[in-house]
Amino acid sequence: MTSSPAAPPRGAGVSPSLPKFWEFEAPAEWRAIDFISDLHLQASHPLTFEAFSQHLLHTSAEAVFILGDLFEVWIGDDARHEGFEHQVVEVLKEAAARRSVSFMAGNRDFLVGVELLKECGMTALPDPTVLRAFGERVLLTHGDALCLEDVEYQRFRAVVRTEQAREDFLARPLPERRALAAQIRAVSMQQQQRDGRPETWADLDAGATVQWMHEAGTPLLVHGHTHRPATQELAPGFTRHVLTDWELDQGPAQAARAGVLRLSARGLQRLPPAVSPAAHAAP
Repeated sequence: MTSSPAAPPRGAGVSPSLPKFWEFEAPAEWRAIDFISDLHLQASHPLTFEAFSQHLLHTSAEAVFILGDLFEVWIGDDARHEGFEHQVVEVLKEAAARRSVSFMAGNRDFLVGVELLKECGMTALPDPTVLRAFGERVLLTHGDALCLEDVEYQRFRAVVRTEQAREDFLARPLPERRALAAQIRAVSMQQQQRDGRPETWADLDAGATVQWMHEAGTPLLVHGHTHRPATQELAPGFTRHVLTDWELDQGPAQAARAGVLRLSARGLQRLPPAVSPAAHAAP
């Protein structure tokens, strides 16, 4: 059992407002929980999709928690019936029939709704959520809400996350939403090229992050969003574990990346994605 963390240091930054911390207690029979995020699944990235499918279907963990940005973009649950989105749905349904699959929305797929979750058999995870498992309290978040230095994004986030903005977008015909999504992806790619590599992007505000952890009574934080996998002590008694993004289709082979953070009674460990037994047996 981990002892309760100390209060945040004096002078630490504070978030504009503290969220409600939802709690999720893992069933006693679970032996391992896998955390993944930032797969950015899209039809043009078949290797990443295959790695995701293999892991969800063949991991030895009893549960998989997806902490946001499973999709490069999600334009509404009515998109689940056709094309690449339907392929992903079929994998999620099969995986959820074998183990618990939970989903937390990210900045790319915050429009995932109850229809998709119900059809796939996934459990919704509010952001943030406190997970109680194996004698630990772990704070789970996608991470984008804590990137306070990115003022432009935080303003954009505050607008598009309103109920009215969601309703207005989802009221548009599906083809129109697909076209808008393509435009948004193009702008995002241009911005990423302008901003450089992930290590130059805005990170979580350390003071606000520690305040969240203190208020939630959690010495451990697991998050994605930044594409900078690491384990870091933010302050005495407060440690964060950053998930890796998945990218197996772009650039040289040595730049390929995909990984899982597993929580068990042994603690947290980083693992490669699982593959089918048949793949292990192949010469």
